[in-house]
Amino acid sequence: MDTQKLTETINNLFIGVDERDWNRVKMSFSDTVLLDYTSMVGGEPVNLKPDQIIDSWKELLPGFDKTHHQLGNYLIEINSTQATVFCYGTATHYLVNETGNNLWSVVGGYDFELKKQKNTWRITKMKFNFKYTDGNNDLPKLAKERMKK
Repeated sequence: MDTQKLTETINNLFIGVDERDWNRVKMSFSDTVLLDYTSMVGGEPVNLKPDQIIDSWKELLPGFDKTHHQLGNYLIEINSTQATVFCYGTATHYLVNETGNNLWSVVGGYDFELKKQKNTWRITKMKFNFKYTDGNNDLPKLAKERMKK
């Protein structure tokens, strides 16, 4: 039962992102989250409130026409009220532009840590393990420019 609830929590996070349902995203997170995208963008892991994460995603993701996150190969370990989850992840970003090269894909894996709070699993750590990108690597810049307009 807990394994299903854990995968649902993570799936709800990414479904919420793709649907721009920020409340659904927020409900997947704990009060603070250690967010680590350093393998892709450098820098250091950072502890953030869910609203801070969502605000940064709102600056970019709605600039795409569509996004699609696909997850799989879940490996789950549960220890009472704590859990770790590994999964593969692919994110496809679609933005029609004058080049005709409308796709940008990011591929990697995720390491999650979750804590059971009031019988609900919440993400406390989210680490992305970057493998590669494919497609139009200029699309994030175009999406940001679109958001500024």
